[in-house]
Amino acid sequence: MSEMDALPKSRTAYVLERLKADLQQGVINPGDQLRQTAIAKRYGVSPTPVREALRVLAADGTIEYTSHRGATVRDFTPQMAQDLYRMRAELEGLACEVAVERMTDEDYATIVAANERLVRETTAGADSATLSLLNKELHFSIYRCTSPVMVEGIQLLWARFSPSVTLWSVGEFSRELDRDHVAILDALQRRDGPAARAAMHAHVMHAWELRQTSAELRATGASAS
Repeated sequence: MSEMDALPKSRTAYVLERLKADLQQGVINPGDQLRQTAIAKRYGVSPTPVREALRVLAADGTIEYTSHRGATVRDFTPQMAQDLYRMRAELEGLACEVAVERMTDEDYATIVAANERLVRETTAGADSATLSLLNKELHFSIYRCTSPVMVEGIQLLWARFSPSVTLWSVGEFSRELDRDHVAILDALQRRDGPAARAAMHAHVMHAWELRQTSAELRATGASAS
């Protein structure tokens, strides 16, 4: 069966899913041009569903259109990046507090195991892509103790930064983030919701502060005129 035969009835939905996956995996990055004909060829579809999928991404702010470049992946301005981290800190802190209310002993064991994998790979000097994925699994092993709607909201915020700009590419940053996780897991173990919320909020804002110290990782997009 060819890829075309395996496509769902809605080719627009298929293209949208593929584009979102490529954005999340760092195949497509902020500032990249999105040419309809090239995307259509890569995904094995006609230009029409590509055009419709790009309209959806433009509507939610993922991409933008300019007269001289066409469709491009939105590049965050410093202010936009800071706002993103502030929203993440609030929502992920809340998720930690809710997780304390709802998690089972088995859930906590899953969270601990995810953290142990991340620490082990950090110590072993694993590549940044691996560490980024393991970090995401740790965070979402906590958030999955809440509800699908909360997980979905957090996923939307995480998707705004691609793995190509991960803090886990810097060794010292990785070690600092690992230490933050210890405080979060300690609060979860004690079933202290407010402490877990505060620890996660501090962790996310610490990540923002670390990003600001790196010319390669901080947002540099220009504000619209």
